[in-house]
Amino acid sequence: MEKQTFSIPNISCGHCVNAIKNELGEMVGIKSVDGNPTSKIIEVEWEAPATEDQIRAALKEINYPAA
Repeated sequence: MEKQTFSIPNISCGHCVNAIKNELGEMVGIKSVDGNPTSKIIEVEWEAPATEDQIRAALKEINYPAA
Protein backbone atom coordinates (compact mmCIF):
# COMPACT_ATOMS: atom_id res chain seq x y z
CA MET A 1 0.00 0.00 0.00
CA GLU A 2 1.26 3.47 -0.84
CA LYS A 3 0.39 6.82 0.69
CA GLN A 4 1.25 10.28 -0.58
CA THR A 5 0.39 13.89 0.12
CA PHE A 6 -0.37 16.04 -2.90
CA SER A 7 -0.33 19.84 -2.96
CA ILE A 8 -3.39 21.10 -4.86
CA PRO A 9 -3.24 24.91 -5.29
CA ASN A 10 -6.78 25.07 -6.80
CA ILE A 11 -8.49 23.87 -3.60
CA SER A 12 -10.47 26.72 -2.08
CA CYS A 13 -13.18 25.06 0.01
CA GLY A 14 -14.63 21.84 1.37
CA HIS A 15 -16.60 21.35 -1.84
CA CYS A 16 -13.31 21.13 -3.74
CA VAL A 17 -12.06 18.44 -1.36
CA ASN A 18 -15.33 16.51 -1.74
CA ALA A 19 -15.10 16.69 -5.54
CA ILE A 20 -11.60 15.22 -5.36
CA LYS A 21 -12.70 12.53 -2.88
CA ASN A 22 -15.60 11.54 -5.13
CA GLU A 23 -13.50 11.39 -8.29
CA LEU A 24 -10.54 9.51 -6.83
CA GLY A 25 -12.83 7.26 -4.79
CA GLU A 26 -14.19 5.80 -8.04
CA MET A 27 -10.74 4.56 -9.07
CA VAL A 28 -9.91 0.90 -8.49
CA GLY A 29 -7.26 0.56 -5.80
CA ILE A 30 -7.89 3.85 -3.98
CA LYS A 31 -8.25 3.09 -0.27
CA SER A 32 -8.66 6.56 1.25
CA VAL A 33 -8.67 10.22 0.30
CA ASP A 34 -8.54 13.00 2.85
CA GLY A 35 -8.04 16.71 2.29
CA ASN A 36 -7.63 20.07 3.93
CA PRO A 37 -8.79 23.17 2.04
CA THR A 38 -6.84 25.49 4.35
CA SER A 39 -3.47 23.89 3.65
CA LYS A 40 -4.48 22.95 0.07
CA ILE A 41 -3.32 19.34 0.40
CA ILE A 42 -4.86 15.93 -0.05
CA GLU A 43 -3.60 12.61 1.25
CA VAL A 44 -4.25 9.57 -0.86
CA GLU A 45 -3.70 5.95 0.12
CA TRP A 46 -3.77 3.34 -2.63
CA GLU A 47 -2.70 -0.07 -3.83
CA ALA A 48 -2.42 -1.73 -7.25
CA PRO A 49 -3.81 -1.34 -9.82
CA ALA A 50 -3.92 2.40 -9.00
CA THR A 51 -0.71 4.35 -9.59
CA GLU A 52 0.57 7.81 -8.73
CA ASP A 53 0.50 8.71 -12.44
CA GLN A 54 -3.17 7.71 -12.68
CA ILE A 55 -4.00 9.79 -9.59
CA ARG A 56 -2.17 12.82 -11.00
CA ALA A 57 -3.94 12.38 -14.36
CA ALA A 58 -7.35 12.16 -12.68
CA LEU A 59 -6.65 15.29 -10.64
CA LYS A 60 -5.60 17.19 -13.76
CA GLU A 61 -8.71 15.98 -15.62
CA ILE A 62 -11.04 17.44 -12.98
CA ASN A 63 -9.12 20.74 -12.87
CA TYR A 64 -7.29 20.13 -9.58
CA PRO A 65 -3.76 19.41 -10.86
CA ALA A 66 -1.17 18.49 -8.26
CA ALA A 67 1.71 20.94 -7.94
